[in-house]
Amino acid sequence: MEQFDVLVIGGGPGGYLCAERAAQAGFTAAVVEKRALGGTCLNEGCVPTKSFLYCAKQYAAAKHGESYGVHAENVSIDHAAVVTRKDKVVKTLVRGVGASMKAHKIKVFSCEAKILGKASDGTFDVQAGTERVSAKRLVIASGSSAVVPPIPGVKEGLASGFVTTNREILDKKDQPKRLVCIGGGVIGLEMACYFATIGTKVSVIEMMPKIAGATDPEICKILMDTYRKEGMEFFLNAKVESVGADSVTYSDASGTHTIECDCVLLSAGRRAETAGLGLETIGVVTERGAIVTDEHLCTNVPNVYAVGDCNGKLMLAHTAYREAEVAVNHMAGKKDKIDYSIVPSVIYTTPEVASVGESEQSARDKGMNVKVVKAPMMYSGRYVAENLAGDGFCKIIYDTKAKRIVGVHMVGSYASEIIYGAAMMVYSKLPVEHLNKIVFPHPSVCEVVREALFMI
Repeated sequence: MEQFDVLVIGGGPGGYLCAERAAQAGFTAAVVEKRALGGTCLNEGCVPTKSFLYCAKQYAAAKHGESYGVHAENVSIDHAAVVTRKDKVVKTLVRGVGASMKAHKIKVFSCEAKILGKASDGTFDVQAGTERVSAKRLVIASGSSAVVPPIPGVKEGLASGFVTTNREILDKKDQPKRLVCIGGGVIGLEMACYFATIGTKVSVIEMMPKIAGATDPEICKILMDTYRKEGMEFFLNAKVESVGADSVTYSDASGTHTIECDCVLLSAGRRAETAGLGLETIGVVTERGAIVTDEHLCTNVPNVYAVGDCNGKLMLAHTAYREAEVAVNHMAGKKDKIDYSIVPSVIYTTPEVASVGESEQSARDKGMNVKVVKAPMMYSGRYVAENLAGDGFCKIIYDTKAKRIVGVHMVGSYASEIIYGAAMMVYSKLPVEHLNKIVFPHPSVCEVVREALFMI
């Protein structure tokens, strides 16, 4: 029976990076992945959706180029070709992860894993397909799956292909003429953004009074206003009652309504995928299916860690990356811990949305005395040069007592690329007079952050 210092169950961002960092730290490592290396993010999440969205951006630029002196006739988009391009991107990156595993001498088991129990010597027995292996340390990185709410007709729709999750919709080569998104969170919005841009009639049904979850309300309004101009419809404070063979029925304060459509995207959230792993054989504690972890990603069982979506903390690939590093550092006896307050979030719509740290509401809820400043993106010369108009902005949440920035929220071009600098400002806890000495390149959209700093 093969024995490893570290055995990782799950080959997504948290899993494969954990194995890589473990190997770099001198541990023998292995990964068990039942589908494909890269997990949800690489195969049916982050990367495929960004490939879709970039294609839509190119289409929109060609279609509306006359405002920039660019004229093109008979502009069209081939959705099937977009899917084919996505597949090539995914295959390239999956091969890259496989090459990295090989370079670090990490054994990859392409099968399901089941924890069998703990041996008398303290090691863990795991069934990896037809093989039985042993490990001194276990890392659970089993990811998450789409929530399938008990809505009448949904299971039948999934079986027929009329209802899709993020996994299936990325492989459909026929562009729907009418799409209903059940859920207005990040997954739903990014797909709604893509399909609305390429000409699909999109309707978003959201049970909450606003879209995009905890995103700043002003930013949510900008997104809704932008996409309403594209013909997208939003139905808020609405409950989906049923899914038919070619329609979705929902209710709100005004009554019950039915929307006919060609396809339904079920984007009602995600839940930790931990069933069937055999966690109960070693006594790992879970809450509502998510594995309970501390600031070092340790579970209640010594030498067992959980990283990524399966711990239910922040279901973001870059969160999993950081968690993997913290877990390996703990194994190696290095001082480290996870700080979720400095993990940035991004929505890759057009315009992009990015945020880090406290919102105005969360800061006040924690008893902070805050000053909120907001600098329009139009203060940036590059933004004006590249956009005909725009109501994007950078909002800074400033703790007047602690005299430091505790949150940054942005909507506008390049927000996803700028937010890491804002995260560093929140993390460093440096006073504004120090941050004001940072030199920003000109002209750049990131200069809007500098403008906001001088407004504090």
